[in-house]
Amino acid sequence: MVDRAAPAPASSPGDGDESGSPFLQEHFSCSAGALDYKLYVPPGLEGRRAPLLLMLHGCTQTPDDFARGTRMNQLARQHGYVVAWPQQSASRNQNRCWNWFRGSDQQRGQGEPAVLAALTRHLVERHRLDDHRVFVAGLSAGGAMAAVLASTHSDVYAAIGVHSGLPVGLASDVPSAFAAMRTGKGNGGGRAAASATRTVPAIVFHGDGDKTVHPRNGAGVVAQSLGTARSDTAKHDVSVEHGIAAGGRRYTRTQHVHQGRVSVEHWVTHGAPHAWSGGDPAGSYTDPTGPDASAEMLRFFTMTGDATPK
Repeated sequence: MVDRAAPAPASSPGDGDESGSPFLQEHFSCSAGALDYKLYVPPGLEGRRAPLLLMLHGCTQTPDDFARGTRMNQLARQHGYVVAWPQQSASRNQNRCWNWFRGSDQQRGQGEPAVLAALTRHLVERHRLDDHRVFVAGLSAGGAMAAVLASTHSDVYAAIGVHSGLPVGLASDVPSAFAAMRTGKGNGGGRAAASATRTVPAIVFHGDGDKTVHPRNGAGVVAQSLGTARSDTAKHDVSVEHGIAAGGRRYTRTQHVHQGRVSVEHWVTHGAPHAWSGGDPAGSYTDPTGPDASAEMLRFFTMTGDATPK
């Protein structure tokens, strides 16, 4: 594998952070493929077994745009996370969407899941990060790919964040992808990959006013994350909270608790469009009126990572 790095000045505070720490432009390649990505390492974290978060952008977005919209680098500095921002290439998808819907990109050992998992392992080793606290989150196609990674590489990721995404297995090509996005139903029945060895904890955000990815898909991710076909599903306790975010957006948060720990958390933002909840309008596809999805995801990941045996 090959990894090339060169500092690139942040184009806005949302790209790096208020301290001026650089947002690094890097390239990675392995036997399964190659990609460019950006990396944010908060000052003082290098070599300290920090947690790692992979952030997967949505269609037409870039790492810089996604970083501005989510403000995740600033939050990562506060909470001590290293953040990697893989970039989909136009040669792989003309709209820069992660190919979550292709059968060849829904399997372990090949396609985009193999490249992203290899990048993850490389970053853990190179920066001496904590391999028990590795997380992945994404928006839309990026959220769908995060769900794929939980299915194909449950041994790599401790938890996932899926915002406005889809469950695994609803589609196998472009037409079925659009059908799944439109209806929340598909030709694959939402089956997780056979390579999954454990149910990966998940935090899911979805606006019930989403006209791009039907909110039924968010519920599908929750059901898949709970392992609805497994006998222990009934052992989950459920709590429901209704609230209003500081920006005025109403929401419902449902927590599924198993053996005293939250295994799945589902946020429905009422009336919200296809956009990152609580995001900065300086980035694309953001809803500043909603609860802060970035902060809630880091809270969930920290809680999950603290509960992971070391």
